[in-house]
Amino acid sequence: MAQQFDAIVIGAGGVGSAAAYYLAKAGQKVLLLEQFELNHQNGSSYGHSRVIRYTYDNPIYVDLMRDAYPLWFALQDEAGEQLYVKTGGLDFGFSETDTFQRMQASLDATALNYERLTQAEITQRYPQFALEDGMEGLFHADSGLLKTSRCVLAHTRLAQERGATVIDQSPVLKIIPSENGVEVQTEQEMYGCDRLVITVGSWAQGLLAEQGIDLPLKIMPCQLGFYQPKNPASFEPGKFPVFFAHMNGDYGEMPYGIPHEDPSLGLKITTFYGWDTVETPSEIDYTPSQDWTERIRNWASQYIPDAAGPLISTRRCLYTLTPDKDFVVDQHPDYPHIAIGAGFSGHGFKFTTLMGKMLADLAVDGQTPHDTSLFKLARFQLAAV
Repeated sequence: MAQQFDAIVIGAGGVGSAAAYYLAKAGQKVLLLEQFELNHQNGSSYGHSRVIRYTYDNPIYVDLMRDAYPLWFALQDEAGEQLYVKTGGLDFGFSETDTFQRMQASLDATALNYERLTQAEITQRYPQFALEDGMEGLFHADSGLLKTSRCVLAHTRLAQERGATVIDQSPVLKIIPSENGVEVQTEQEMYGCDRLVITVGSWAQGLLAEQGIDLPLKIMPCQLGFYQPKNPASFEPGKFPVFFAHMNGDYGEMPYGIPHEDPSLGLKITTFYGWDTVETPSEIDYTPSQDWTERIRNWASQYIPDAAGPLISTRRCLYTLTPDKDFVVDQHPDYPHIAIGAGFSGHGFKFTTLMGKMLADLAVDGQTPHDTSLFKLARFQLAAV
């Protein structure tokens, strides 16, 4: 007979590990399955840092971050380790730039307490920047970084401490849903459950297609660069913020960066989007582009001169994107005891603890108190009809 659980979560990345944690916290007998090893580098949830911030150009995301921040603080307390590092966050660019205007409008609409800074005020506060005449900034003090891998492993460990079973290196071969539950077939075993959460990142499209769900996801191998500043102490948290440059160019879309506590790791600089996409994970080329790292260094030499030092390391990770770049957090249209999370990449890690909670809510209660209006599957299913 199949081993039976109250809930099974497929995928132990940022969202899946969080879903397992909240399901276990709700008293569910939980199985968390991962096709690779825990904390693997093949997907989107590995590394030293991701940005956490309230500042978004859509008020719904600002309000969701008001729900997410307390969850991160609670997780940090329960884990007994620092997961969030406050650095402050600066969005800079010319005020007439469309993304800059949308950002400010959203912060005003949500009554977020931010500062609007002139170029001179930015230079006074952060002399590391060399901005063009007329540039301005939007600063929010509570922006910072999340310790990516530590967050994933904290969710996983705390789920285990609450009784969850975690099995890695166990790819799922088949999902067999029924009105009363779900069977999950792996290479080694068949498992049964009352409710299922699917959070498999770049592998979602293929797995969901087998369930009759055509989700138009694209996979984009983005690249991260870590550069050695001239004076590493000037780029530590507390002395340098996470930043977003509201501009585009041949380096990509909206460069951004994250300081790090360990100077040996360097300043992280990358861009949103701007790379070629593929359809399936089997097409991924994980080989970093040297041309890209040089273009980012050239960009940094103009706007953050002392940060444009030697490249310490670079690697590729995966963005999994919906056409509108909003997430999918919903129930299966035919089997509501199956909750589906997908398309989080590009800006999703800061939400992972909240998204995991929302998916756990949907799986157990069929509803969540958090706003899912942007995240419905139907927006793509109807478009495909």
